[in-house]
Amino acid sequence: MNDIVTVSSLEKGILHIRLNRPDQLNALSQAVLQRLFVVFNEAKHDAAVLAILLTGEGKGFCAGADIKELLPLDGQSGLVFANLGQQVFSALESLGKPSLAAIHGFAFGGGCELAMAATMRIAANNVVFGQPEIKLGVIPGFGGTQRLSRLIGKGRALDICLTGRRFQAEEALQWGFITEIVAPSDLEQRAISILQELTSLSSSALESIMTVIDQGYDLSLQQAFALEAAHFGLACSSPNKNEGVSAFLEKRTALFKAS
Repeated sequence: MNDIVTVSSLEKGILHIRLNRPDQLNALSQAVLQRLFVVFNEAKHDAAVLAILLTGEGKGFCAGADIKELLPLDGQSGLVFANLGQQVFSALESLGKPSLAAIHGFAFGGGCELAMAATMRIAANNVVFGQPEIKLGVIPGFGGTQRLSRLIGKGRALDICLTGRRFQAEEALQWGFITEIVAPSDLEQRAISILQELTSLSSSALESIMTVIDQGYDLSLQQAFALEAAHFGLACSSPNKNEGVSAFLEKRTALFKAS
């Protein structure tokens, strides 16, 4: 079971998690989801892990849920399956550590939803995205309807989910779904470079930024301001704040410590 999702440690505290079912286009079976849940939770509690790189083996990132496992689902088992996917992807989203999905080839259905749960997304210039569940008579069930509308807006999310149409990397960049397009041969190295930059910063401040943006998005403006102020105060109590400010004044590179 461990082979369906491989895990390796890279430099500067980066954990590389790779979907490894290339013959099945990295389809998300229940076994894959359960393995991802274990890996994400281990990463959350491992102080040596500072960031996550998420990729897929073979032709593309992930083709979505395993269609063979969708066929026997009824109302109750469908609910259980959706809850499992949502739980797993929420575990990635709430790691408290930055994650980056480096997407190549394609990201459809659950694969697109998995990418959305990452903190950041970059893509090769030939990537195709889509939420084609409507063509199977179902809907996105792993958080896609909600994360997609928050990322690209309600109108575009309705278009993508109602029609099941595919969209290209250029559209994804224009909409803010991804932050960068790179050549396929440069994708993984560029992703590592971005994460290395993040892991050189204050881990406690990174976690606060992710928490405030994620949680504050659904609060009233005043509640969100209060959350931001609380985390600013928390940051000011950290030794990393003293190091960062001192380094700036002394015109040197800050040496932040993992918290």
